[in-house]
Amino acid sequence: MFLLFILFLLFCAGRLFFIQIFRANYLAAIAKRQHNLFVELEPRRGTIYDTNSKPLAVNVQVDSFFASPNEIPEKDRETAVRKLSFILNLDISNLREKLNRKKYFVWIARKVTPQQSEQIKKLNIRGIDSIKESKRCYPNGYLASHVLGFAGLDNKGLEGLELNYDSYLKGEAGWALFLRDARQKKLDLWEKMVLPKDGYDLVLTIDEVIQYIAERELDKAYRLYHAKGASIIVLDPRTGAILALANRPTLDLNEYGSAGKEARRDRLITDMFEPGSVFKIVTASAALEEKKVNEGVKIFCENGAYKISGHILHDHTSHGWLTFREVIEQSSNIGTSKVAQMLGNDLLYKYIRLFGFGSRTGIDLPGEVSGVTRPPRYWSKLSIATVPMGQEVGVTALQLAGEICIIANGGQLMKPYVVKEIRDKYGETIKQFSPVVINKVISADTAERIKNILIGVIEEGTGKLAKVMGFDAAGKTGTAQKLEPNGTYSHNKFIASFIGFAPANDPLIAVAVMLDEPHPYYYGGVVAAPVFKGVANDTIRYLRTRQLPEEVLIANDIKPLN
Repeated sequence: MFLLFILFLLFCAGRLFFIQIFRANYLAAIAKRQHNLFVELEPRRGTIYDTNSKPLAVNVQVDSFFASPNEIPEKDRETAVRKLSFILNLDISNLREKLNRKKYFVWIARKVTPQQSEQIKKLNIRGIDSIKESKRCYPNGYLASHVLGFAGLDNKGLEGLELNYDSYLKGEAGWALFLRDARQKKLDLWEKMVLPKDGYDLVLTIDEVIQYIAERELDKAYRLYHAKGASIIVLDPRTGAILALANRPTLDLNEYGSAGKEARRDRLITDMFEPGSVFKIVTASAALEEKKVNEGVKIFCENGAYKISGHILHDHTSHGWLTFREVIEQSSNIGTSKVAQMLGNDLLYKYIRLFGFGSRTGIDLPGEVSGVTRPPRYWSKLSIATVPMGQEVGVTALQLAGEICIIANGGQLMKPYVVKEIRDKYGETIKQFSPVVINKVISADTAERIKNILIGVIEEGTGKLAKVMGFDAAGKTGTAQKLEPNGTYSHNKFIASFIGFAPANDPLIAVAVMLDEPHPYYYGGVVAAPVFKGVANDTIRYLRTRQLPEEVLIANDIKPLN
């Protein structure tokens, strides 16, 4: 017996020696995995505010659930699978496969709803635990969706400002090594920790109230005229600051995963189209700047049919003799083409480029296209007649907004921008953005003369439905035929547009509206001009109310528009 005990003791000693010398690192690693939990500490993604510091995108704390499959008792595993799959609406076979892995950590569901979190915690399943993570939330849902874009499950920006300024918003992740007891319960003790660095906040030029007004008016027209798509942008013409930007169809940013690609696309900067008559402002401005015409010069408009290079150019209404001012007011294609012939190909192309067409504006949103403007060497003999009226060129609605801003601000092409400043979490400014003049396009005198003509477009011409009570406005209508797949112009698919600014003598806003394939009515003066009217009326009233001292508002019983 003594010998047997001695042999057993020697065996144990040998076994301990083997474990200590040859298996120490392996077993220590297992112990470390069992008693140490590495957790990445997610930084707070920066908040996005409107110009009045109202939050448009914020982060909220939610629960994410994970499992330690090795710690789930075999007899409880199937029950856990069934109950969790029901609460989280997960595929039962996929969840079963996760809980059968030989691992100490697997994700079950991340960023669940508060109701789901409460139900799972009530189950009290061993081996199932949660950690807090931040989830991107958009308080206004649909509002300004194409400006803000959205961030994914890992708080990584995927569209819009969330993508373009992701490097500022996302911050830097930290980490912590937490201790666990023998039953794998996380202790409120940590061995090592590196704190995360929170992301910076964005303050936009967007005004939540003006954004609401613009979306409301655009949505009315989009639904009323059964349009395929629609866009609107409202800017401060003096600075290029964007006050509102919207598209239809749109999406709820909190449910971006269920939105189709048509709803996600920011068509205002990504979609290119032939602009139609709104492009006549370029020809008119060039002709006055180069002193080829004056407002009173008379042009014969061929009674509605003009033969040029073997083609017949038509006006939507027959005209005889019109002054240059009336040519623009009545949107005569024939009159505009005759003015363009006075300029010549090269001079016309020069001003097209000066107005910013064929180049990106440099807006701080992703996906902008430059449009298409072909140099005169590629023009046909007919191009001098068609280009001035907005054919053979491809533009974006944003470029059209830049065009009208040039007239409103005295002749300067401004760079549009959405972000006003970047701040840290303490409110200190990290980076500030100021107005940028791209180039001087026309003289202030020419801009003033064009402005007076565009006032006439609303007062006497094709834009009468854009007339706003209480102050003058200036603008231009546009109706463009879309191209069919075979290269011919469609007779039932149109782009309707209107660009304008108000008040005419002291512009506070410039607006560009575009509707894609509206029906049964499709003229820009009928479907797009009323959108401008609705936006200008309420926006000017709102901006003027904001400028009044509080005591004046109270004395006159004026309620702010909000």
